[in-house]
Amino acid sequence: MSSGLNTGDSAWVLVSFAMVLLMTPGLALFYGGMVRAKNLISVLYMSFVSIAVVTVVWFLYGYGLAFGKDVGGLGLLGWGDWQFFRTTPSVLQGVIPLYVYSLFQLVFAIITLALISGSVANRVRLGPWMIFGVVWVTLVYLPVAHWVFSKGGWINRWGVLDFAGGLVVELNSGIAGLALALVLGPSLRFRREGPPVPKNVVLVMAGMGLLWFGWFGFNGGSALTDGALAANAVANTMMCGCVAMLVWMLLERWRFGRFSRLGGTTGALAGLVAITPACGYVNLFGATVIGIVVAVVCTYAVEVKTTVGYDDTLDVVGIHGAGGIVGVLLLGLFATGKYGSPTEGLFYGGSIALLGKQFVAIIAVGCYTFVLTYLIGFAVDKLFALRPGPEEETAGLDTELRIG
Repeated sequence: MSSGLNTGDSAWVLVSFAMVLLMTPGLALFYGGMVRAKNLISVLYMSFVSIAVVTVVWFLYGYGLAFGKDVGGLGLLGWGDWQFFRTTPSVLQGVIPLYVYSLFQLVFAIITLALISGSVANRVRLGPWMIFGVVWVTLVYLPVAHWVFSKGGWINRWGVLDFAGGLVVELNSGIAGLALALVLGPSLRFRREGPPVPKNVVLVMAGMGLLWFGWFGFNGGSALTDGALAANAVANTMMCGCVAMLVWMLLERWRFGRFSRLGGTTGALAGLVAITPACGYVNLFGATVIGIVVAVVCTYAVEVKTTVGYDDTLDVVGIHGAGGIVGVLLLGLFATGKYGSPTEGLFYGGSIALLGKQFVAIIAVGCYTFVLTYLIGFAVDKLFALRPGPEEETAGLDTELRIG
């Protein structure tokens, strides 16, 4: 291989790829434990088929649209990097193989699509979901990934900070989940009984354990190096998840006089979501504050669906959408300017300009994702019946798969 190869960095990113890939089966278990038995296999499949669908799209044309040379210098879309069927593994992206870098970015796209399924669990047919996945990744995920992750993207060039996907993965999936939930409307059960009660807490916690493990690769691997930057990202990830978990449990005890079945688990998830954009740019103090704030915000955000009446079945909007917003915004205050970026937040001597840019990026990504997802979901539902009929939904979606 080229003399520019750094084997330590390559090994770390390759291991991080495997850790993040494991998050999607973990998410399947996490979601599966919260739905009724008659929909369990269908919900598991929605996550697993996301792996296959997104991988094929990614290597056919997805990587080129997200990370190819910017079209016209506008920062909106990449183009022309279609080399995976003719290149060799020795080609480098920086100091790591292009194959390793592309695989690591691939698993971000996979889990973003899988996350959306939680907003519409119990009321989406598997075949049309796969069609939706291809179109959504092409028209929504890939452009947003180019804006934020690619050096030619307009959000990246503008100086907005997002270390590991607060905009691309968390906010993107949360807003897409909201749009799709509105397209399909509430489930029959939601209309009668409200949000579902978790059916298998052990399964949920096992899934959360895999998610937490994978999150260290998710955030630490985004450093693209095995050095101090990765260590900072991993430490902040651990701290924020733990702080948010404890604060969530204390809030439950104060508000309701008891701990809920999944309160601590949900709080940890909210903390991991919020620290994702910030983990490489803040210190442990910033991670602690982010954990406190996101626990408070998301505790109330998950209750909005009951008040407003939209069926965000497994709280993708309330956790990933709201948590992503918290993390991206607080970067404008707590970025130290000493770690992954020289840009300082307002509390560390910087100007308010960074906070303003973070806010504008949230609005831009949120609006784009909502409008496109709503249109895609509406079209797929009309053409391919994304939502099953009332009889099939009542019987359970596992019957569609002919599973005995």
